[in-house]
Amino acid sequence: MQHRTLGTQGLTASAIGYGSMGLTMAYGPGDEEAGIAAIRRAHDLGVTFFDTAELYGLGTGSNEILVGKAVKDFRDDVVLATKFGFDLSDLSQGFGLNSRPDNIRKVADNSLRYLGVDQIDVFYQHRVDPDVPIEDVAGTVKELIDAGKVKYFGLSEAGPQTIRKAHAVQPVSVLQTEYSLFEREVEQLFPLLKELGIGFVPYSPLGRGFITGTAKPAGQYDSTDMRNVDPRWQPGNFEKNVEAVERLGRLAATKGITVSQLALAWLLAQGENIVPIPGTRSAARMEENAHAADVTLTQADLTAIHEILPTGGFGARYSAEHAPDWV
Repeated sequence: MQHRTLGTQGLTASAIGYGSMGLTMAYGPGDEEAGIAAIRRAHDLGVTFFDTAELYGLGTGSNEILVGKAVKDFRDDVVLATKFGFDLSDLSQGFGLNSRPDNIRKVADNSLRYLGVDQIDVFYQHRVDPDVPIEDVAGTVKELIDAGKVKYFGLSEAGPQTIRKAHAVQPVSVLQTEYSLFEREVEQLFPLLKELGIGFVPYSPLGRGFITGTAKPAGQYDSTDMRNVDPRWQPGNFEKNVEAVERLGRLAATKGITVSQLALAWLLAQGENIVPIPGTRSAARMEENAHAADVTLTQADLTAIHEILPTGGFGARYSAEHAPDWV
C-alpha cells in the first residue's frame, strides 16, 4: 500500500484509510466481531489510518473501545484519529455542540482511555461550534499537543475563515469533509488547503454506500439507518443516482475493477494529499477498497467519469436542518 503525506507537520498515512462510524451508528445494528475482523483485515492489507469519534459511541465510548481492541496488537504501526465537539450529556434531548476547552480536555482523556493508548495521533474538532472562538479550540488542542496527549490537529466540516484562524494558533494537519463522486462542494477549499499545507480526508467517499451498486430505496433499511431519510435515496433522486452508478459500473468493468474501486481511485487522482476513509463491516469489502490504491485512471477515464457525473450526484448530502454551515 502506498503512503501519502497529510499536511506539513509530519503526518503520513496509507493512501486508503478506514472509517469506523458505521460499526456502531447510523447504518443499523452493528456486529462487533465483524467490525474487528474488518479492521484487522485492513491492517493486513497495509491500511494504517483508522478514524473514530466520541460521537460514534454516543457518549459510551463503544466505537473507540472497539477500534482500540481491534488495533491493540499493532497500535504502533497505525495512525488513530478521533474527534471532539458534541454535547452528549443528555441524549434524550438529542445532541448539540460543545467545543469549550473543558469539554475538549475531558473528551481527550476519555478517548485515550477508551482507545487504550497514551497518545491520540489526530484530534479533530468534529463540527465547528459557533459559541466557542476557534482560537480557543485550537489553543486547547495546542496545550494537549504540548502535553503529549495529542500529536496532530484536525478540523472537520470547517470553512475558510475558521481554517485560517485555527491554523494561525496551532497548525492544522488535516481537514475532513464529505467528498465523493456524489459530493463536490469542498473542492472550493482545495486552493486554501494547498496554500496552508493542509491534507484532506474525504469521509463517505462511496456516497454512504450508494456508489457500491448495492443501494436500496429509502424505507428498505433498518429503522435506525440514516439512508432512509437521506435526500439521495428519495424518489426522483434515487433513480437518477442508480442510473449514474450503473454507468460508472460499466466503465469500471472495462478496466476489470468494481465501481467502488473506480470511485476511490477517482478521489486519489484529485490530489496527492488526499486519503479517503471508506467504512465497512465486511473484511471482503475492505479488501476491495484497499486494492483501489493500485488502480491508475487515465485522462480518458477521468473524462468519462466527468461526463457521467459532472457536478456530483442527485440530491443534497443532508436534509437542510442538518447541513453544516461553513464559515
